[in-house]
Amino acid sequence: MPQHSIPAVAAAAALVCLAAFGPAQSSAASPPAQSAGRPGPAAPSRFVPGPCPKTPEPIEALGSARCGFLEVPENRSRPGGRTIKLAVAVIAAVTPAKPAQDPLVFMAGGPGADTFDDIPFLIDSGLNKDRELIVMAQRGNLYDRPNLACPEVDRFNAQAVGLGYDSRQAQQLMLKAVKDCRARLTADGVDLSAYNTTENAADFADLRGALNIPRWNVYGYSYGSNLALTYLRLHPEGIRAMAIDSITPPQVVTLPWTWGSTAEGIRNIFEACAAQPACKDRYPDLPRLLTEQVRKLEAHPLTLNVTPPGGGKPVKTVLDGGALLNLIVAFTPRPKDIPAALDELSRGNPERFAQARAAGSVQKVGEFAHGLTNSVACSEWAPGYSESDVLKAGRKAFPGWPDTVLAQVPQLPFQYPACRIWNVPDRASVQRVATVSSVPALLVSGTFDVKTGASWAKGVARDLSRSTAVQIPGIGHWVVPQSPCAQRVLASFLAHPTAPDTACVEDVEPAPFTIIPK
Repeated sequence: MPQHSIPAVAAAAALVCLAAFGPAQSSAASPPAQSAGRPGPAAPSRFVPGPCPKTPEPIEALGSARCGFLEVPENRSRPGGRTIKLAVAVIAAVTPAKPAQDPLVFMAGGPGADTFDDIPFLIDSGLNKDRELIVMAQRGNLYDRPNLACPEVDRFNAQAVGLGYDSRQAQQLMLKAVKDCRARLTADGVDLSAYNTTENAADFADLRGALNIPRWNVYGYSYGSNLALTYLRLHPEGIRAMAIDSITPPQVVTLPWTWGSTAEGIRNIFEACAAQPACKDRYPDLPRLLTEQVRKLEAHPLTLNVTPPGGGKPVKTVLDGGALLNLIVAFTPRPKDIPAALDELSRGNPERFAQARAAGSVQKVGEFAHGLTNSVACSEWAPGYSESDVLKAGRKAFPGWPDTVLAQVPQLPFQYPACRIWNVPDRASVQRVATVSSVPALLVSGTFDVKTGASWAKGVARDLSRSTAVQIPGIGHWVVPQSPCAQRVLASFLAHPTAPDTACVEDVEPAPFTIIPK
């Protein structure tokens, strides 16, 4: 099996995609959303067996998986409308002699990320050790029909490394890419308003019925946790237990919310360094150092010719304050290397950050469903806030930083005008609802998560009466694949949902930070 690593997320393809924009008027290509949370009656869904997807890198588990498509209505509020096809894989348990009768269904992050690319992480984490693992690409994702990929945006992301992060030229090029993608998708008949979390949740409910599964377990991370909570709220039938990782609470997710998570994660990284004597001695004031470098680069950006990490010709790379912040949010470099990278940067050596920035010049064109990202972000997370709210949240999170950096939400530059172009109806009141349930639940967070702050799990846990919440020290976004302890806790939870063994968490400490000579 090829080696896989958790990828850094490009600027417009965050694992958690958030936006804030006032309610948009619907267009002919985007019919009004339904008024209730649960979709209305529509034609029955069905599972049609078929070959497994041919992935860019071979995935060993797909060689023996049962695959096919779930056929569902594109818009359940419009009976008689067209049908879409969602790619599904059912992966056998490692212990086939007597597997558990309740499989595990996976809900990926994004929205818009390639679900099938996550399979190696899931298997390496033991999720199919003693029960079937079911993977379905959320509507509009890679291998679905239709696929809401935007190669136009991918090509912009590759070009953007040579532009100022929040420059006017970058904005113009990105918005043209968004406009071109929207025009192409709507010309193909795609109902952009139907690609939302309510419909996503109904798809998973239909999948359980189509596969004749009486009960199953749910595991979702990042946006997948938002989806899992929505699914539990709207379709609780047949859910034995739910585990969510890197929690994104539906009731609070808005564009300004992101700044709090970013500040919390960075603060936790810096406090962990201060708790290690060698790191504290070598890097005594990281908050001040980061602020200095953001200010300096925003005022005087570096323009470099950098060879991407994978090789090839050097590419023009612009490193400014916004780019620096977004590289940290994307975990490039990794948290253990951030103090060293900042120190080197302050001494005139930007190599670590410049290489990470140059890596964005190589994009997997057509693999990320930016169309799903925009439909969800602009309808569910955008309404009700303004650019001034985002700037206010940024100033609270990072006092003294340049407004030009704080005006753009991490990893989602120019989302306001992008939402005006995408033009889908407001679904905030339908989606921003807390999930209250007695279904056993596990909430897993990483203290180094700068996308979905670990503290947000507390409010979610209060509404889940039989929940267990754990924080894994020193781990960032999407905890389970990175933490053997989290894997053990999840396995124990699936075996004993109301009494999982969490003892290993007490012994976990952040790994030593990288120390470079003075």
